[in-house]
Amino acid sequence: MNVNQSVPPVPPFGQPQPIYPGYHQSSYGGQSGSTAPAIPYGAYNGPVPGYQQTPPQGMSRAPPSSGAPPASTAQAPCGQAAYGQFGQGDVQNGPSSTVQMQRLPGSQPFGSPLAPVGNQPAVLQPYGPPLTSAQVTTQLSGMQISGAVAPAPPSSGLGYGPPTSLASASGSFPNSGLYGSYPQGQAPPLSQAQGHPGIQTPQRSAPSQASSFTPTASGGPRLPSMTGPLLPGQSFGGPSVSQPNHVSSPPPQALPPGTQMTGPLGPLPPMHSPQQPGYQPQQNGSFGPARGPQPNYGSPYPAAPTFGSQPGPPQPLPPKRLDPDAIPSPQLSELPPQQKTRHRIDPDAIPSPIQVIEDDRNNRGTEPFVTGVRGQVPPLVTTNFLVKDQGNASPRYIRCTSYNIPCTSDMAKQAQVPLAAVIKPLARLPPEEASPYVVDHGESGPLRCNRCKAYMCPFMQFIEGGRRFQCCFCSCINDVPPQYFQHLDHTGKRVDAYDRPELSLGSYEFLATVDYCKNNKFPSPPAFIFMIDVSYNAIRTGLVRLLCEELKSLLDFLPREGGAEESAIRVGFVTYNKVLHFYNVKNSLAQPQMMVVSDVADMFVPLLDGFLVNVNESRAVITSLLDQIPEMFADTRETETVFVPVVQAGMEALKAAECAGKLFLFHTSLPIAEAPGKLKNRDDRKLINTDKEKTLFQPQTGAYQTLAKECVAQGCCVDLFLFPNQYVDVATLSVVPQLTGGSVYKYASFQVENDQERFLSDLRRDVQKIVGFDAVMRVRTSTGIRAVDFFGAFYMSNTTDVELAGLDGDKTVTVEFKHDDRLNEESGALLQCALLYTSCAGQRRLRIHNLALNCCTQLADLYRNCETDTLINYMAKFAYRGVLNSPVKAVRDTLITQCAQILACYRKNCASPSSAGQLILPECMKLLPVYLNCVLKSDVLQPGAEVITDDRAYIRQLVTSMDVAETNVFFYPRLLPLTKSPIESTTEPPAVRASEERLSNGDIYLLENGLNLFLWSVLPVLDNPLSKKVRGLIDSLRAQRSRYMKLTVVKQEDKLEMLFKHFLVEDKSLSGGASYVDFLCHMHKEIRQLLS
Repeated sequence: MNVNQSVPPVPPFGQPQPIYPGYHQSSYGGQSGSTAPAIPYGAYNGPVPGYQQTPPQGMSRAPPSSGAPPASTAQAPCGQAAYGQFGQGDVQNGPSSTVQMQRLPGSQPFGSPLAPVGNQPAVLQPYGPPLTSAQVTTQLSGMQISGAVAPAPPSSGLGYGPPTSLASASGSFPNSGLYGSYPQGQAPPLSQAQGHPGIQTPQRSAPSQASSFTPTASGGPRLPSMTGPLLPGQSFGGPSVSQPNHVSSPPPQALPPGTQMTGPLGPLPPMHSPQQPGYQPQQNGSFGPARGPQPNYGSPYPAAPTFGSQPGPPQPLPPKRLDPDAIPSPQLSELPPQQKTRHRIDPDAIPSPIQVIEDDRNNRGTEPFVTGVRGQVPPLVTTNFLVKDQGNASPRYIRCTSYNIPCTSDMAKQAQVPLAAVIKPLARLPPEEASPYVVDHGESGPLRCNRCKAYMCPFMQFIEGGRRFQCCFCSCINDVPPQYFQHLDHTGKRVDAYDRPELSLGSYEFLATVDYCKNNKFPSPPAFIFMIDVSYNAIRTGLVRLLCEELKSLLDFLPREGGAEESAIRVGFVTYNKVLHFYNVKNSLAQPQMMVVSDVADMFVPLLDGFLVNVNESRAVITSLLDQIPEMFADTRETETVFVPVVQAGMEALKAAECAGKLFLFHTSLPIAEAPGKLKNRDDRKLINTDKEKTLFQPQTGAYQTLAKECVAQGCCVDLFLFPNQYVDVATLSVVPQLTGGSVYKYASFQVENDQERFLSDLRRDVQKIVGFDAVMRVRTSTGIRAVDFFGAFYMSNTTDVELAGLDGDKTVTVEFKHDDRLNEESGALLQCALLYTSCAGQRRLRIHNLALNCCTQLADLYRNCETDTLINYMAKFAYRGVLNSPVKAVRDTLITQCAQILACYRKNCASPSSAGQLILPECMKLLPVYLNCVLKSDVLQPGAEVITDDRAYIRQLVTSMDVAETNVFFYPRLLPLTKSPIESTTEPPAVRASEERLSNGDIYLLENGLNLFLWSVLPVLDNPLSKKVRGLIDSLRAQRSRYMKLTVVKQEDKLEMLFKHFLVEDKSLSGGASYVDFLCHMHKEIRQLLS
């Protein structure tokens, strides 16, 4: 069997599955289920998925990391050892394979410590045409490959292979390293971290092999590295080596004359086909001085032959070695200017996010992700993949920092890897995936454990012939009600398991009974109240007229359930400046009536009947009102506004109507009018980098938190649209949306002609999205771990219940877990997220998500099953909450220390012995330093001189409820070259790394981070094929994000270029943030200090 094969389909089972054609849902609730399109893979069979220790017959483990042969190589006959990289000391991830894997002799460590070229200032090389084969031969003829490398000019071409044909769901994109074509039989070199598309190398289920780095000087050629046994036709001199991670690389074989090479040189396995593009490996090497002979390491290779027959150029002076200790710590403004003679580490020699993302897309984007096996690490969020629910919740609903958690708290403390889950309970699914089934158990309601109250799920164990079940969370034995009884088959599984979603799927919904409702009364459908600022600023900018025009048509698109003809949601309208105006829009009226409440200190609602109405019934009156509002206030000179009384009025109206709902608040200025919640301008940039900086993120007064608590109790969610011309104290105003589960949108210096498209797009999406109202969420865990901390936009009145006045499909709740007992490797750990909410139609429902994780006694297993994107999501939220109570510098230092401890623990306990001069990173955490550096350089933790306080507060609350895909692109923006791929290509162009070195003058680049879009261009956009292609790509990117990204065109050499370069996160920032290379060296220094 070939270890590179993806998991084959499991055998079919007798019962029809939900997503297959012909599947009937009559057995739950009598409702008709929609049939989804047929999916081209087999069904599932076997024991309960969560307890499955071995896979069904025929299932292989996920392919290991690099080092595996191409998928086209012949499969090993049955009984022979398959090619692999597991030795006796290695532990596999997931179920054991049916074939025992052996490490073959000669498994090649990698990363020869190449020296930087001495005394050459770093020069940015513009990208030009690829070198000709004659030029390459001339260059190669002068190289000597041994311990150090003679300098040669870098390859100057940035050529691209054929564009990928995989569509992107959440921002995946191919690698953009130096692509070159290789002749048949001559393949590009492969490194531990990266391969090429022909070699399937998913990093994330890799055995615990380290990534170690040997940076070369920029400008010199890089040596390849080998991570696997020799393949047929390969040979090299020197003694055989058996250490798995890092030794000197073999000398490359001589090339035949005329061979074109644009990547590093070296013997490699044959490729799939000559058409496959070769990928420049983003090599993992080791930082620091070159090592002498080490114990148990092969001696250095003898002098390597030179290439070609021409004499080489004169040898330079002995190159200086890079010493990590000489690199300063990247604190706020302590980095000295870069020395001109300092030797740069080659950026291509350190792990590239682009390469990792591209490899994951190639390896894991083609097969469905089947959730039947416990503790599987899902594909990256940047990979477009389908999910097949077979007992564990989809990664679209829950992602974990690690899928194999330590058995003991001591082990967890030693590793310092946070154990957290990012939960998105109402996540939207792609059309190819079925929504969670709704199960109706009638008046008896959903079946639960009597002790811990966990809901019935696939991991519950039925005993005594099906008359009882044992809870998988607390082990309590419960009786099965007579109406729920069913016999067991010979495996101990209920014979109707596949007919019941709660026994076979990871995610499903129950219809709630009246016991789950407030005051034991079924809820009314929710209401939307639009509250419009009509002060001078709002009228002058044209905002009020624009909004009223849009609402006329937008009210036809209120969210509705399933196939309902019209929405059940009622609407109401309020306008305000320093007094409030309520409108009666009852359908029996010829014209709307206005009632003014000027006593804002004691807010009440002046009318009940006619305030909240059905849109279709009162359409004529509503249209008349929206026509009149801009005219009524056209001549206003009132500049002062209130805020707290406006929210109070909306909440009181919902309370009087006995329903939950949402307030859409359109606000322009700091509320300085005399009223509860009056604010003053406290913006003070002098506080930045002082101990009092935290006050800039804290609310000015407690009135806003008190108001938010009252809103949550009533199920009143607040969405705030801000249109400030100056400081409005976002830190205080955003408290109400933050605690009620709402959103904040900010349009600074709003102008209709510039910002209309962005505002209206955000408004339409916000009004139309499906929302759960008056929600309570609880996360239950099996014995041994418990939820201890929560991050997101919600309120908590106790330590277990997350209360959300509203929750939409974009919001996440991040939960941190801690040990309270020892875990068992056999039974693993279980999570169950239960969300009780009111749907848009007023139906009370319970949505359940279940996830089973593995547990380990070896640290190597923990590091092998981590998810860096989720880890960064958690760390960013942890840090962004930390700035409320601690100085920003202390928060930054905490992050750096934790990252160093995580990596030092790996180095000490999991990596093979090596010189202290090498930086060794876990395979699935090799992007942790680059991503963490992006978090450290973000505007919240390290503001530049131009970043205003309101923007920092806005970003801080925004990130708090972002999902993993959003934080991924927010902290490491996508940079897409638009002129490199063919115009007729409809796929996204391959991204390049976010660094100025990757920009080529005269080319056009598009940069996006989920909030902003920049077009870096030298020419205006014209009506031609390229322009149409660019506009299509921009539309595609906007469709992937939850907020509309306004496009800013940045001309090369323009003053706006500084703003564009602020998002090139691999470079040193103007505010003092370290470059990726400097930060990696600093992390290495920190790790060495911890280890010493």
